[in-house]
Amino acid sequence: MTRVPDMRRRTPGPPPAGAPDIQFKPGMADELLRELAPLLAEEGIDVSNIDVPDLDTLQQALSRAVERHTMAMFTPVGQARELAAVTIRLAAEAFAGGDTALAAAVLDQAQPESPDGDAATVAGCIGLTLGLLDHWLSGHDTSTPPAPPGLAGLTQLPAGHWTGEHAARDILTLARKGRAFGSLDALIARQGGQHVLYGSALVLAAALQAWARHADATVIDLARTVIR
Repeated sequence: MTRVPDMRRRTPGPPPAGAPDIQFKPGMADELLRELAPLLAEEGIDVSNIDVPDLDTLQQALSRAVERHTMAMFTPVGQARELAAVTIRLAAEAFAGGDTALAAAVLDQAQPESPDGDAATVAGCIGLTLGLLDHWLSGHDTSTPPAPPGLAGLTQLPAGHWTGEHAARDILTLARKGRAFGSLDALIARQGGQHVLYGSALVLAAALQAWARHADATVIDLARTVIR
């Protein structure tokens, strides 16, 4: 019998497992180079004919390209952003309605990759959520309507045990300082992608519920206005 995923746990979540295992697949390096090719071209490097004066130059160019590539993955735009917004909005609405199994099922629909751009990605959902939380909870929200002053103090994680609870505590602390998105690499290295996805969704749902109480609004109406 297949276990149905649920954000809620009966027991405390396991402690952070540390850096994830790295698995190399045949062709992985070639595939990554193809993805980085446009960015490396801007650095003056042709991946089909790499010819640089020294390895340090190549390493620095690769590091800049990987950083920009990662930033693009976690900063969805256009349809990718719309898909990510719908996913986290539906998850937050399900959570607010008490259906934590549905919230988990929605989050689990996010894909590691979406070459055709027809599905929300884990990176896109995480990046969008952390960006929103940074703005809402740091007191520097310029959107319309803006998050209420003091939302950071009003936002508390729900009682009980949750998948991603360790990540959620870290994210809440960082977002109050406007530093959650900037700490992506460290969060994922410590917690793993799934726990950061679940943890960020948990904090977002808590923030929305606090905001809705303050504004005397429903979470559903508020989510459809501010998650975009």
